[in-house]
Amino acid sequence: MKSSIMKFIATSAMLLTIMISVSAKSADDLSKVAEEAYIFAYPMLYNYQTLYTQTQDSTFPGFIGGFNRYRHYARPATPADTDIVTPNNDTTYSWAWLDLRREPIVFETPQLDKDRYNVFQWVDLYTYIFASPGARLNGMKPGKYLFVGPHWQGNIPAGFDEVFRAESDFIGTLTRTSIGDADDIPKVRTIQQGYRFTPLSEYTATKPPAPVAQVAFPAWHESLAKTPAFITYVNFLLDHIKPHSDDAKAMKLFAAIGIGAGKPFNPSALDKDTAAKIQAGIDAALAKLTTRTASNEDNIGLFGPREYLKDDYESRAVGAMIGLYGQNESEAVYFSYQKDSQGKPLDGNKIYQLKFEQAPPVSLFWSLTMYNLPQRLLVDNSIDRYSIGDRTKGLITNNDGSITITLSSKNPGKDKNWLPTPKGPFFMVMRMYGPEESILNKTWPRPVPTLVK
Repeated sequence: MKSSIMKFIATSAMLLTIMISVSAKSADDLSKVAEEAYIFAYPMLYNYQTLYTQTQDSTFPGFIGGFNRYRHYARPATPADTDIVTPNNDTTYSWAWLDLRREPIVFETPQLDKDRYNVFQWVDLYTYIFASPGARLNGMKPGKYLFVGPHWQGNIPAGFDEVFRAESDFIGTLTRTSIGDADDIPKVRTIQQGYRFTPLSEYTATKPPAPVAQVAFPAWHESLAKTPAFITYVNFLLDHIKPHSDDAKAMKLFAAIGIGAGKPFNPSALDKDTAAKIQAGIDAALAKLTTRTASNEDNIGLFGPREYLKDDYESRAVGAMIGLYGQNESEAVYFSYQKDSQGKPLDGNKIYQLKFEQAPPVSLFWSLTMYNLPQRLLVDNSIDRYSIGDRTKGLITNNDGSITITLSSKNPGKDKNWLPTPKGPFFMVMRMYGPEESILNKTWPRPVPTLVK
């Protein structure tokens, strides 16, 4: 795969050799420009990693097989699942990518059974969440949606619940469908099979548009993504995005280091001083994002549509570093617990309690999931419980309406809301689906684990 991106770079070099050597003429500080550009590009890069591996790399375990199709995972996560960190134990995942260059795609969804939750989170190549149809917004009834690319011109027939216009040629979804225990798997599979894509011409039984050219997707290499070669990826992606006026100022600035839609870029053509300045900017960007990520409490303000995030590129990048494809807070709020009430790291050799004075105010459901450290994976235990929440069978509520959860590696006995911990360091993630205003404005008192012994 490495040869394909090298050919891509070499071809770019033949078309145009970019020599960036004097920062004074193009920007006051080339390193600062590179830092801002990398923060802007960070979510795009790792979104592209997912797109490439899932649609182009047949050796990747999560390979989908191309565009305009789903790959479903119809079971709850367990400790045996090690392909992603901090897996969600509340819902199943379904992945898909659409190619909208030729024509719009019709997306149909089935009727949901009682108390079923799902959400179809759609992102563009920037990672803006531009569409989130699902149970919270659209109810349990069947849905019919149309996804339209940025350059398509044509008549849209009536009969769609919503029409979503994307800023990019390629869009992706991480679809979530709630699941209970193992007995619920057949129902979930039936629901997932009802998620269907159909080209508009096929849906309307009309003549299809002429085929579009094949795209030479540059192969993904993590090592290149953290060097000046990241610009090669960005320029490729920008060539498949309709420019937006909100980004005009940034794009003008980033041109100083060779960024531009479809613009050829050859990192080996950079002189040593310029390459060093760009690399310094990349390193500074990663350091800034890492620092902010370490102190971040929740997902509020990190995910959402362009209209919400506007030009806050740093928050968008922090969201991507914390958890690419996190949900916007109107759909779900989640935050992590890493320390107890005394500010000490959580340790599974000890016993803690987490007391909710009142149940989380949500319109859907909530859960608390346990993860080991440093692996950040689900914790194997004797009762096969990896999370606890209002959907947990036998959850005990105190007489005053409060809920107390015991966090321990050993079974505390009956009549305890036990969430097993590992015998070592751990952290937890609280997820609240359909959060009410007091959660969003942070007036709802978040409980903190207290040491029992």
